[in-house]
Amino acid sequence: MKHSVIGFVLAALAGASCASQPPQTANDRGAVTVAVDRVDARDVASSFEAGGIVRARATALIAGRVMAPITQVHVNPGDHVRRGAVLVTLDGRDIQANKERAEAASLSAAEAAHAAEADVRGAESTLTLARATHERMAALQAKRSATAQELDQAVAALAAAEAQRASAQARVAAANSARDAAQASVESATVTATYVVLTAPFDGVVTERRADPGSMATPGMPLVVLEDPATYRLEVQLDEARVALVQVGATVSVRLDNATGEGEPWSRGQVAEIARVDPASHAFLVKVDLPASGSLRSGLFGRARFSGPTRRALTVPTTALINRGQLSFVYRVDAEGRARLRPISVGTGDHDRTEVLAGLREGDAIVTNPSPSLTDGGPVIGEPR
Repeated sequence: MKHSVIGFVLAALAGASCASQPPQTANDRGAVTVAVDRVDARDVASSFEAGGIVRARATALIAGRVMAPITQVHVNPGDHVRRGAVLVTLDGRDIQANKERAEAASLSAAEAAHAAEADVRGAESTLTLARATHERMAALQAKRSATAQELDQAVAALAAAEAQRASAQARVAAANSARDAAQASVESATVTATYVVLTAPFDGVVTERRADPGSMATPGMPLVVLEDPATYRLEVQLDEARVALVQVGATVSVRLDNATGEGEPWSRGQVAEIARVDPASHAFLVKVDLPASGSLRSGLFGRARFSGPTRRALTVPTTALINRGQLSFVYRVDAEGRARLRPISVGTGDHDRTEVLAGLREGDAIVTNPSPSLTDGGPVIGEPR
């Protein structure tokens, strides 16, 4: 369709040229001085596009770690929160009661350990006395001043005191272990008590609120979705053949569906990651870092333009193009030194040069940066660019 329109315009321009007066030279009065460049063949990188969805690079699903009723949700979608801000509060009465029970058990275990240590001190005193008595009885028995029964009683008392001390020391070890276990239970209960208040792990924007007060929070169930608005990525899928042309760190052109159309709608992004998605379809997920912008939001549709193999093509300076609706024109300087408005079909391009598919030949002279005062067929004086 576009080539048919171009052919029609070319025919109309040719007819108008035949009906006009004999051509004049560029030296005619009123000639406009213009910058002129040539249509040349260059190696142009082919490109391909793929659509995808904008997502935040850092996304947190805020979920509970205990089962408890939700008492309050402090945020709504779109709210900006700071790191550490309270997002959701759960009913923590049972958890608080468990914590107090653990603290009481820890206190009881500590007192039991103190009592066991006192028993050890008493057993050691008894053992000291038993040893002194045994030594005294042994000395008296050697002098025939004590009977054998009295010595046997001293030996038995010493053995009993040693056993009592060993038993007391075992009770101390058990009491200390119980005290340590109780203290660990207190620490665990203290940590668990913090689970009833869910806070933001980083500065971000709330994108989803999935629960309301009165609902039961279960471990692992997301309640709020938080995103980091500082960095966004465009995630597109490429097949196995095309992903071979993409490298991590490569610069690509990206455009989002919220582009206003003012100025250049394409911006620059950088390939940050290439991940395998579906082994059956051999699809790869390519993540492109987007430049910072206040208009970025998760869920926007966008397109990424990747560079392909190079090929030979005719190109013109992008500044030479005149866009009128869906048609593109350039001013071609003919042999008589007149600027002729010529419709062309354009292909891919960048900020400097644009590919020409039809309408011009290599070596044609064209006007770069044409001024609004330039008219079709007007005389011009070309200056090399």
